[in-house]
Amino acid sequence: QVQLVESGGGLVQPGGSLRLSCAASGRTFNIGAIGWFRQAPGKGREGVSSIGGSDGTTRYSDSVKGRFTVSRDIAKNTAYLQMNNLTPEDTAVYYCAAGFPFTFVPGFISPEDEFDFWGQGTQVTVSS
Repeated sequence: QVQLVESGGGLVQPGGSLRLSCAASGRTFNIGAIGWFRQAPGKGREGVSSIGGSDGTTRYSDSVKGRFTVSRDIAKNTAYLQMNNLTPEDTAVYYCAAGFPFTFVPGFISPEDEFDFWGQGTQVTVSS
């Protein structure tokens, strides 16, 4: 089993930045890719970014491309999501997930059912 814990969420003004962390524990050897998803109130969960486990390939949804940056520190078993130029539309609970996704479409993140392990989420609120 793999346990994932997100942190770094909070309240930020429009145009501001936050960095989310996703710390993995348990059987972390070869946990695969890390995906970042978000769910806004009343909406379904949306994939925003992912980073590959073997090659470190990064992917972004069109809604965050150019503003968000995903990275991972293998030695620390931690992934990060740097979020810049935040807007109220970025307000959501953000989740990280680990797994071996196999569906890749430009501008989209692999479906959530291709990820096996999930964190509990961290709230990000963008408001003045």
